[in-house]
Amino acid sequence: MWIPRDVESRLRRSARTRPVVVLTGARQTGKTSTLRRLFPRHAFVSLDLPTEAEQAEKEPATFLSRHPAPAIVDEVQYAPALFRHLKVVVDARRKRAGQYLLTGSQKFTLMKGVSESLAGRADIVELETLSLAEIQNAMRSTRLEAAMVRGGFPELHANPEIDPVAFYNSYLATYLERDVRSLANVGSLRDFERFLRACALRSANLLNKADLARDVGIAPSTANQWLSVLEASGQVVLLEPWFSNRTRSIVKSPKLYLADTGVLCALLNIRSEDGLRHSPAAGAVWETFVFAQLRHRERRAGRAGSLFFWRDRTREVDFVTESGGRMELFEAKWTELASAADSVNLEFVRNVVGRSRITSGAVVCRAPQGYPLGNSFRALPVTEL
Repeated sequence: MWIPRDVESRLRRSARTRPVVVLTGARQTGKTSTLRRLFPRHAFVSLDLPTEAEQAEKEPATFLSRHPAPAIVDEVQYAPALFRHLKVVVDARRKRAGQYLLTGSQKFTLMKGVSESLAGRADIVELETLSLAEIQNAMRSTRLEAAMVRGGFPELHANPEIDPVAFYNSYLATYLERDVRSLANVGSLRDFERFLRACALRSANLLNKADLARDVGIAPSTANQWLSVLEASGQVVLLEPWFSNRTRSIVKSPKLYLADTGVLCALLNIRSEDGLRHSPAAGAVWETFVFAQLRHRERRAGRAGSLFFWRDRTREVDFVTESGGRMELFEAKWTELASAADSVNLEFVRNVVGRSRITSGAVVCRAPQGYPLGNSFRALPVTEL
């Protein structure tokens, strides 16, 4: 079963207007399947094949002559030398759109090649795991908690017979063996796996690299490097704080989130909906899930870099979106019945930054329908984001 993606219209538009389109994202998010479905007339080659990757890296001119445009080149980060030759080929027919569609699951390596050789020629699109809206549009009976535990990887929803426990065990093993070894000189994959699990335990919390390094037993510089690896491969996301000159007491450290709650639940050993409901980490998983839905919402609206959190020494609001100087405030609460008490921090921040700047505020909870909380705030089900 094919699950339509919100990003499809953006990809079609980019392929009609730009000579190169780069689709990036974590492994198994559906990059290759999406491009092959949308552009069936493009030839396809995958650099997952060692022979193709070797020729693309060592003999890029020969590789491109074998695979002329229009073509999809999968996992292009395995051949960094290819980017310079792509520039020459693309520039020879600069006005021709949709020449090469590239995918890659290692963001830093990919972006370095694009910025150095394809600047101004490529449109960059990021594909994340399925949003709740995409899941429920395809399978309306999907329960909220089931979507959280199962995660957003398309294969798990396209084929409900797949055992998610086995899927995530295989996914993490493959990720450690392939992406981690190629992105960093990791001496011990076992230590890196412990580091990943330590990050999962801290999802939805302020990032403290020193504490993280101490708990895993590694140097702070190593923790910093490994965190970059997790970011580059799309496994974690760092959320920056919102601040202005008027609020100097606000913290400057980012918050750490796992990118997908399926991976998060697997790392926390949460295997079922009932296990989630009884887990002490349920609140953190819920906040991580709400964060993912807000990222989807902001990206779909074309508002890159608009999502933050607010925190000073005493209070925190989980999420702040800012556009044109106006702000929305969101609190994530693992409850089915939010009350006015849950909006206290929303009111505090609104008074600090100025009521005229706040367009709306909501407590995102598991209520089936939205309802007012007072002070112009609302309880909001995540489906209404």
